[in-house]
Amino acid sequence: MHTYDEPVYLISVVAKVLSIHPQTLRQYEREGLVLPSRTDGKMRLYSQRDIDRIKMILRLTRDLGVNLAGVDVVLQLKEKIDEYEVLIEELRVEVSKVSQRGTVPPQNSLVKRKNTYEIILFGE
Repeated sequence: MHTYDEPVYLISVVAKVLSIHPQTLRQYEREGLVLPSRTDGKMRLYSQRDIDRIKMILRLTRDLGVNLAGVDVVLQLKEKIDEYEVLIEELRVEVSKVSQRGTVPPQNSLVKRKNTYEIILFGE
């Protein structure tokens, strides 16, 4: 069994599985939308993550009519959202720890002003 990020699929296999021409995959790579790994002999190898990304590109272009420049913007926004979701989860865990302890450690104390709202956390 291969991991999600392990590059194991040749371009011909990916093209056949997704019913697209290998040249389309090369175009996606030229546009920077997909970055497959390369063997020492320069053969492209795709991971399952790459294949899922290509599926998303195909949905955006075929089903929604988005051009490749738009696809690039959508993918960048999706990556940012994914980063923010990870950050939000980390903050939730931290808030949960603080709630359980009942205090905020001094190194985590923070006073932040944003617009007209104030967020104040006091340490001991």
